[in-house]
Formats: sequence, structure tokens, C-alpha cells
Amino acid sequence: MTQDTDRNNRKELIGFVRSKTGDKSVKVVYEYKIPHPLYKKEIRRKTTVHVHDENNDSNVGDKVRIMATRPVSKLKRWRITEVLEKAPTA
Repeated sequence: MTQDTDRNNRKELIGFVRSKTGDKSVKVVYEYKIPHPLYKKEIRRKTTVHVHDENNDSNVGDKVRIMATRPVSKLKRWRITEVLEKAPTA
């Protein structure tokens, strides 16, 4: 595989910005469904990840697309690729 193919084959997720944790950092929560191991009913799960926001474009409540990247800091392994929807302002 070439480097371009590897780079384009990274994991991408869509989630919501839960909080701003500092300069160029946000927490993004994404939800998914899995079947219960015994009863097979789909149950909702959510995971919060630390994300690098290079331009400080996102605010709390925004819907964003994130992509896996090399480690940026101790916890940040994701970066924002685009803001899909802005949160309504009160």
C-alpha cells in the first residue's frame, strides 16, 4: 500500500462537542448501538474522546466529523476534520 492509501483509510466518526477543555482541545461524544449479549436488544452506548481542534472552530453542541491521527498529546488521538452543524445559540 502507498502512503496516500494508508492516510485515506483512517477511522472517521461523527459526534457532538461535549466541552471545551482548553486551547485547541475539545471533548467529543459519539453514540453507537450494540446488541445485548444475552437478550439481543440493542442498547445505546456512548464514548467520549479528546480531540484536537487546530483552529478553535467548534463550540459546545456542534456536530463534528473527527478522524484518527497520530498522538498529539497524552490523551488526544483524534482531530476535527470539519464542523457539520453549528449549535443553535441561545
